[in-house]
Amino acid sequence: ETLRSSYTPDAGHVLHTGGCHCGAVRFQVFASPDLLVFDCNCSICTMKQNRHFIVPKNQFTLVQGLENLTTYTFNTHTAKHTFCRTCGVQSFYTPRSNPDGYGVAPHCLDQGTVRSITVEDFCGQQWEESMQKHHSIRSMSKPASK
Repeated sequence: ETLRSSYTPDAGHVLHTGGCHCGAVRFQVFASPDLLVFDCNCSICTMKQNRHFIVPKNQFTLVQGLENLTTYTFNTHTAKHTFCRTCGVQSFYTPRSNPDGYGVAPHCLDQGTVRSITVEDFCGQQWEESMQKHHSIRSMSKPASK
């Protein structure tokens, strides 16, 4: 699987860069400067404080560090919780809600490209019910049609 982006930026998207604490993992992602961030209360997101925004795979590029990533899965094994094997930071992952996209940690972005962050609670303790109620979360990893 390649983590290289073939994305042509939409109007309103900016290039964000970021990575892990030790710098071994670096990425870039095209997204709005105004981020909608999910705060999930499932077991792992609570323990990791995994707040994230969702983008399609084609808007994400892993610039360096593929060999430094390791992955943890559990339950349905749909979510791929990737993290740096050196410093332990998860700067992005593949969410269960959007296995065709990435959940990116806004706190792992370099400063200067985020204008605002809106946080939306997501009840991961009742995951199936929450997914049925949420009308747009699954579409967040779909590439925009041009």
